[in-house]
Formats: sequence, structure tokens, C-alpha cells
Amino acid sequence: MSIEPPVTVYRSWRRRPCEERLLVLLAVGVAGAVVSAYGEFLLQVEARDAAEAVRQLAQYEAENRPPPPPPPPPRLYPYAWVGCLLYAATLIGVASALSAGLVRLDAFDLGALDCARVQAGQWWRAWTALTLHLDAPHLVANLGAGIWFGWLAARQIGAGLAWLLTVSGGALANLMEGLSGPPEHGAVGASTAVFAALGALSAHSWRERWHVRQRWARRWGPLIAGVVLLGWTGSSGEGTDLVGHVAGFVAGVLLGAAAAQPHLRRLLDRVPQWLSGALALAQVAVAWCCALVS
Repeated sequence: MSIEPPVTVYRSWRRRPCEERLLVLLAVGVAGAVVSAYGEFLLQVEARDAAEAVRQLAQYEAENRPPPPPPPPPRLYPYAWVGCLLYAATLIGVASALSAGLVRLDAFDLGALDCARVQAGQWWRAWTALTLHLDAPHLVANLGAGIWFGWLAARQIGAGLAWLLTVSGGALANLMEGLSGPPEHGAVGASTAVFAALGALSAHSWRERWHVRQRWARRWGPLIAGVVLLGWTGSSGEGTDLVGHVAGFVAGVLLGAAAAQPHLRRLLDRVPQWLSGALALAQVAVAWCCALVS
């Protein structure tokens, strides 16, 4: 009767790793021994125990594998306050000019989001409506939320690009609402752009770290947090334009996710932040010019 030779299930240049794994095998009832051969150390078991030993050692290696390193901190852009200052100056400037009678025109008739007129071709109302507010509480609420979400987005995306996405997302949402809403529907306020900023921030953060190995909850966390904030801040209050808020958030998500795509992000990084911010302001200026000459 032949005796099968022992089977090597682990080898190392040092004795200690072999002895550690031998203790693991002994704890589950698998006998073995550490021997030295050809300048290295071998952990050997009987042939009949080889399969079980390999399985136990594989489980041990999996349980003791070091965790992946944490992802690098996101890049933070300077001068986030500049876009917030211009946002506040624009909204307060328009409100002050209208309330003080400095501009003798019916701005709400010219600039409000009137679905019937948008469907008749007055597309610029999608932008002009962002600058109009019904009263002081309406203005203050959009100033506070817009500055907060805009500052966070500007820190992560860049001051100019963040506000370009914010204004574009808000106008795109207004345009969709104006073209698809009932003719008698109307709306004003920057809240659509506020939630576009939230959507852009959430999607950009989610998409930028998509390649990082982490649990699904942490990977989808930015989007989940964005939806929670949308539900918390965008669905309460009398006369809330829920459709506009959701549309703004969705438009922001689409633009933010697109801006985080590696190829597009490299192209956007070549555009100076001041130029992106100027394009955001230019959209509003051109829209009001169209409203005044219509």
C-alpha cells in the first residue's frame, strides 16, 4: 500500500506566515506541518486534507485582505462666493428696480412663464421667469437656497461652470414645463434653477466617483441625498410649483452627470471659469432683450 506524499498548500520565504496559517488549519481540525526546503518554508498537509486546507486558507486570506484605500478627496475650486454674489445681485437688482418703479413696464406680463405664450414661440420666458418673484418671502427663500446649493456646486464644479449649469438647467426645465403645461399655467421664481443646482451637484458628485470601488450605498449616496433634499425643500408650501422643481432637479442631474464625463470634463476644464459665468449671465441678458423688443 503506497503512502501519498504530503501536499504543499502554502509557501513563503519567511517562517512566520506559514506558522500563522498552520494555526488556522489546526483550529478547524486540519493537521499540518511547516518544513524548510530549497531556501523557503512550506506548509504541508496530508493529501486527503488538501482540498479542505486550501478552502480554509482562501477564506482566511479573504477575511484578512486589507481594505482598499479611501478615495482621494474631491478637488475643490476657489472663488465659489463670486457666483453666489452675482446671483444675489441679479435677483435683488431686478426686484429693487421693479419695486422702486425704476423700470416702467409690466415685467411680469413680459417675463413670467406663461405656457400659452411659450407655446406660441416666446421661448425667452424660460429665462426671464427665473429673475421674477411674487413677494419678499419668495425672493428671500430662493436667495437662501440658491446661494447655499450654488456655493456647494461651485466648490465642486467650479464657480463659472456651476452657475452655467444652474441657469441652463433652470431654463431648460422652465422650457419643458412651458411647452408641455396647460395654456393657463404660469410661474415665476428662481426655484427651478435652485433645484437644477442641487441636481447638478448630486449627479456630478455621483458620476465623478463612479469608478471608485465602494459599497452601493456610498456610491449612490449623492443622488439619494439630492432626492431627499428635493422632497424636503421642494414639495412644501402653498402654491409650490412641484412640477417645475422636479423638472429643474432632473435637468440639473442630466447636465451635472454629462459635465462629469471624463472626456467632456477635460474639454470644460480648458474653458476659463469666468467665461462660463459670463455665458450664464449672458443667457439672462439676451432673454430680457428679447422680451423687451417683442
